[in-house]
Amino acid sequence: MQPYENTRGIISNTQMMKAIRLHTFGGPEVLRYEDVPLPTLDSGEVLIRVHAIGINPPDWYLRDGYKTVPNFKPPVTLPVIPGSDVSGVIEAIAPDVQGFAVGDEVFGMIRFPSFGKSAAYAEYVAAPASDLAHKPTTIDHIHAAGAPMAGLTAWQYLIRLGHNEPNPFQPQPHSPVPLTGKTVLINGAAGGVGHLAVQLAKWQGAQVIAVASGKHEVFLRELGADQFIDYTTHAPEEVVKEVNLVLDTLGGPATGRFLRILKRGGALFPVFLGFADHEQAAKQGVTVSTAQVRSNGLQLAELGSLLDTGTVRIAIDSTFSLSDAKKAHERAALGHIQGKIVLTVM
Repeated sequence: MQPYENTRGIISNTQMMKAIRLHTFGGPEVLRYEDVPLPTLDSGEVLIRVHAIGINPPDWYLRDGYKTVPNFKPPVTLPVIPGSDVSGVIEAIAPDVQGFAVGDEVFGMIRFPSFGKSAAYAEYVAAPASDLAHKPTTIDHIHAAGAPMAGLTAWQYLIRLGHNEPNPFQPQPHSPVPLTGKTVLINGAAGGVGHLAVQLAKWQGAQVIAVASGKHEVFLRELGADQFIDYTTHAPEEVVKEVNLVLDTLGGPATGRFLRILKRGGALFPVFLGFADHEQAAKQGVTVSTAQVRSNGLQLAELGSLLDTGTVRIAIDSTFSLSDAKKAHERAALGHIQGKIVLTVM
């Protein structure tokens, strides 16, 4: 790599930065804060000085060697930097990049679902410009970093898939359904994907039923939920019926229980794998579909406009410094998250 220029001078390929790396798989204790070389900058990429990093389930799936993800074992070369979601400022730019300039504030989900060259848990990230959007001006880097993966997941499940890549989880592409005037139940509504899905479904004109523990009721009603179910006191399948769509952000084998509340011809979208009641779904005429979220700067820009106007907002559960990534993963393991956990870079 040749040194590359920005408006602040020459950035050398011998410069070092702080990052979190895995040298082995395991619990939060394997996250090591250490010096690593600054990432190289290839065609179509920009170098981002990271201000904040959103953490997501794939981060701890990678950390533990994908033990908790059935039938999914991508090759991983150690050591590796985890993470995908960043918000920061462009420090350098490849000559062929258009639409961005040094000094621009940007946010994005970097290279997901692939990883390897340059990932988010670091002071600098080399990112494809196509994965980025300009950061909404009305929110800070912490809130912007919480948006990409959770927001794009909700968007690609509910609004528009936005790509033609093969679906690794089912033969057919995932296809969102019209939401205007429909009743949508969102399970796990207080989490990262869930709280954004509530808002996007409302924006699209749906009646939204939010399922979460009781402590999140006020929060979810403020986001626009029309009905709230505390799953610790009432099983949602015993409370509601004639729902058009269930977005189950938790997924897993238990997601089949939602077939009981769906109208004939309805849809069940589990975000995580494990659904097994295909015969029953077919009898009811229920479409069961899942997808893999993918980086998409154009869709993120659309979401960013909603964040800028306050139509959609990002809730922050907690923040930790990059050096305290271990504590952030420990917080995530406790569950009952309200919104997003974010790492900050000083």
